[in-house]
Amino acid sequence: MKLSNGLLDSDKKAMVVEDCCNMIEAQLASKSGISGMALKTAFAALKGVKPGYIPYVVEMILPQCFEALDPIWSEGLDKGDPVGYLVASRDRTADALLSVTDEKAKNVNRSIVRGTYEKLRGSAKQHVEDAVPDLAKVIDKYTQG
Repeated sequence: MKLSNGLLDSDKKAMVVEDCCNMIEAQLASKSGISGMALKTAFAALKGVKPGYIPYVVEMILPQCFEALDPIWSEGLDKGDPVGYLVASRDRTADALLSVTDEKAKNVNRSIVRGTYEKLRGSAKQHVEDAVPDLAKVIDKYTQG
């Protein structure tokens, strides 16, 4: 089963989006130091674009994110532990997710969004890699049964 099919059906999609947003908030809360402050400030600016902007963006990019993760997920299925494989392959998982956001960022009309992304992109891979285990937990929750 492809992630893009199983996680985005109408019964699950809103819950997946909400859990992903909660995961992002938890990841941000765990960051400290100067880079943590920069991330939190940037996220606050993005939240200020319009009410509900973050859930909107998450919902918009999830299909492409899951499609990007499908090859890694399929390899994990072949090995018998797709969730564990996503975590073990966090470098590839992060690259797959960032390929989606990089493409989306090219076409963003709002300068605050594009500028914020460009400023933080250099350190993004490590932050995404750090979030892969939590993302894998979200995926696991909705792929069981």
